[in-house]
Amino acid sequence: MALIDLQNITKQYDTKVILKDVNFTLTPGQRIAVIGQNGQGKSTLLKVIMGEVEVDSGEKSIDKSIKIEMLAQQPKFEPELTVREAIEQQLTEINEAKKRYEEVAQELAIDYENNDLLQEQSKLATYIDFHNAWDLDNMIERVLKEFQLKEFEFKDVNLLSGGEQRRVSLATLLLKKPDVLLLDEPTNHLDVYMVEFLESLLMKNNFTLLFISHDRYFIDNIATNIVEIENGNLRKFNGGYSDYLAQKEELLSNMQKEHENLIRLVKREAHWMQRGVTARRKRNERRKSEYFDLKKKAKSNPAQIKKMSLELQREQKAFNAPEGQNKNKRKMLFELDKIKKSLGNKLLIKNFTTRILQKDVIAIVGPNGTGKSTMLKLFTQKLQVDEGRFKKGDFTIGYFDQHREMLDDSKTIMDIFCPNGGDRVVLDDGRNMHVFGYLKNFLFPREYLDKKIGLLSGGEKNRVALALLFTKNYDCLILDEPTNDLDIPTINILEEYLQNFQGALIFVSHDRYFVDKIATKLFVFRGIDGLVEESYQPYTEYLEVEKEIKDLEEYEKELQKTSQNEEKKKSQPKKQNKLSYKDQVEYDKLPDEIEELENKIEEINNCLANPKCYEQKGIVVVSQELEEVKSVYETKVERFLELEELIESFNS
Repeated sequence: MALIDLQNITKQYDTKVILKDVNFTLTPGQRIAVIGQNGQGKSTLLKVIMGEVEVDSGEKSIDKSIKIEMLAQQPKFEPELTVREAIEQQLTEINEAKKRYEEVAQELAIDYENNDLLQEQSKLATYIDFHNAWDLDNMIERVLKEFQLKEFEFKDVNLLSGGEQRRVSLATLLLKKPDVLLLDEPTNHLDVYMVEFLESLLMKNNFTLLFISHDRYFIDNIATNIVEIENGNLRKFNGGYSDYLAQKEELLSNMQKEHENLIRLVKREAHWMQRGVTARRKRNERRKSEYFDLKKKAKSNPAQIKKMSLELQREQKAFNAPEGQNKNKRKMLFELDKIKKSLGNKLLIKNFTTRILQKDVIAIVGPNGTGKSTMLKLFTQKLQVDEGRFKKGDFTIGYFDQHREMLDDSKTIMDIFCPNGGDRVVLDDGRNMHVFGYLKNFLFPREYLDKKIGLLSGGEKNRVALALLFTKNYDCLILDEPTNDLDIPTINILEEYLQNFQGALIFVSHDRYFVDKIATKLFVFRGIDGLVEESYQPYTEYLEVEKEIKDLEEYEKELQKTSQNEEKKKSQPKKQNKLSYKDQVEYDKLPDEIEELENKIEEINNCLANPKCYEQKGIVVVSQELEEVKSVYETKVERFLELEELIESFNS
């Protein structure tokens, strides 16, 4: 059954065809990722479904009984609402359904055979089940906590930053759970822990989803299908990102020679995906097998939990460089010795020591607000350390920031790349290229050369800024969230340039795939008393180990609690282990008494259905008799269940 069905849809802006005679179907339970170069029509497809954009031709069929909601790029909230109020205001329908369910349950306690009430109760229960709303208050608390909104709970939502407001909007949509959810770059402004929570919620609650994302691990973990939009056409693939790469590689290999460059990029990507992800999974199989075996043995030997936890922590804190790297032959760029840095009253970095050498590739990772961007500002000397020694060698730095401060909105792209005239650029590896030939690698058409920077989109400005970096001869690149606002094809190009860069690379990113693929070392900001860890693990492996450590610690607490409860039971006086004689006699009699009352209730109901019967006694008298018998019946049933529970507790 199709929830959304688009047939032969065409949409054109001026002379540019965005969607050309495309077909698209979404069925319940599907999670479809929409990918493609920016400007190819990904957002337009979502807006067509939402009814925000009218198509030029074609047919749109959407099930009228379903609710479709979309995450806005710039959410709008009513004035003077707190974060909690903004969320709760959108959950009115769910709360009303829960309230009505309770009312119906009370009515059924009196009129338990009312078919209309039973049907209404069934519909309400299905609705509440679908929205996972039986424990809505706890779900709100959890979402506030996981999306780091708890601290803003009673703050005016309109005073939050754009990223924080998007998290409020996303949290609300997840709690509302519409029949179809449309998400445009949902992982923007989320750190890796928030993304993992989002993934688990989408999977656990079986959302029907259409989403745009450049986060390739997110796509691989979530998507059941992928739709790629290119040159107005829509191509469908089964599975997640790794499946897409395999299918795309096979497709491209059958195409003309003009696609050789794209084939090369896809092959590199597919090879890395297979090597990186498969290898990581194999590495984890042994440890996870040991971990699950350990949990089975833990009750008999709780000390093993602590041992395993310590081993995992040692594995995670791999401070020594991998074998084969000779640090002495490489130029020292930065030397940090027991540095400390605070902003306001918040301690971000404490007692951190490291050396950064030529050709080091370091990813700075961790939750939002823990000091990652502050560390970059220390490296670029925009900030100074509070304590410790921070030494910078004699070398040049290229800096890419999220605000693209290196670009002048009043200049054209040609002015930026050829400020002294001419039409050629010299790259950092010495190659001399025509500016269009170079920018074509960053997916810019020729007509963009005379376009002013101020007229470009955020993603296009990022592409210009990154392309500009590789025309300069730097010893070290420092990048702050370089993949933000980029599409996957551009990220692939960026990765290739970075992998060929001969200097040192230091970058902040929440993109797990990008970090795994590029970084050889991690600076992990823990957000705990300024703790920064240094690790050579792939980032996703670090996160998996971190999760296992946390799980072990929780399991250890459970074991300790169980042990304490058992000790407490042993120290208490022995309780009775069977029913008293009086209770046993009552328990034995109750089934017959309950059956007799059930027969009596059926007899009275039959009388009420027969005018000849109830007219003899009077309908009021018969109805009162029914209520009295029902009351006795419910009391007997409750007592029987109470005694049964008591017997079960003795046997457990």
